[in-house]
Amino acid sequence: MFGLWVPLTVGAAALQTLRTAQQKRLTGIIGQNGAHFARYVYGAPLAALLVAGLALGGIGLPAPDATFVLYGLMGGIAQIIATGCLIHAYTLRNFAVATTFSKTETIQAALLSLAVMGEGLSAGGWLAVAIGFAGLIVLTTSGNRGARIPLSRAWREPATAYGLASGLFFALSGIGIRAAALSLPSGSELVRASVTLAAITAMQTALMGMVLLLRDRRALAGAFGHARGPAAGVGLMSVTGSLGWFLAMTLEPVAHVRALAQIEIVFTLAMTVFVFRERPSGRDYLGAGLIVASVVILICGDTAIG
Repeated sequence: MFGLWVPLTVGAAALQTLRTAQQKRLTGIIGQNGAHFARYVYGAPLAALLVAGLALGGIGLPAPDATFVLYGLMGGIAQIIATGCLIHAYTLRNFAVATTFSKTETIQAALLSLAVMGEGLSAGGWLAVAIGFAGLIVLTTSGNRGARIPLSRAWREPATAYGLASGLFFALSGIGIRAAALSLPSGSELVRASVTLAAITAMQTALMGMVLLLRDRRALAGAFGHARGPAAGVGLMSVTGSLGWFLAMTLEPVAHVRALAQIEIVFTLAMTVFVFRERPSGRDYLGAGLIVASVVILICGDTAIG
């Protein structure tokens, strides 16, 4: 019998796919900045309501300190950069390929851990990195409509740069958000995750709101004006999906949840073909398959950070 964590994980992955697809569509309506901002401004109140519900239920909430704020800002800003890079990558390559680039987050996190903290990889870990690198070569040398790009030029392609940057900053974001949650002095995993989610989305809303107020008021007006319906949908799916991840990780080891979460690539490929009518090439499928395989091997072998 599968535990509750399985449908929670699959549901969260499906919501994440739908959210990013909606952000891709919003980009054509209110621009990249507006689509990006929608995730935070409409998600923050819902995250705050979740924390308020816990408090009203008699659950004591931990008091954040300066360390929490520092790590929260690090994780929140890294996530803003990562999401911005990913949204831009959607404009350069198809939906599936851009999403797959971001999935190198786990591989990059493992290599960062090795370089910065001296935490080595097992033989299985190095095998996963090698498979993932092969997948990257296949993806980066596959242009639009399956055209081949010379390897010497492929790494300089904007789609590759933005896609890999999104994976890097998602890895840094994960480290910051986890550190913030662990810095809280008390509370269950659900309470820590909920408080962290509410605090970071509030920070992100304030930071992006100030930037857009100064530099892109049209995007700000669009998020609150004619596109507020789909923008609110992005926020709702974002917070609901995050809650699904957090609940799944309270019921099952994180490695198992993250491994099953790679089903998101299946949803992404379906969305690419049936909704956006984009046709990935055979090389795109091969590259995506290699990267997903490498991530699953790395996670199941418990060779990532920690």
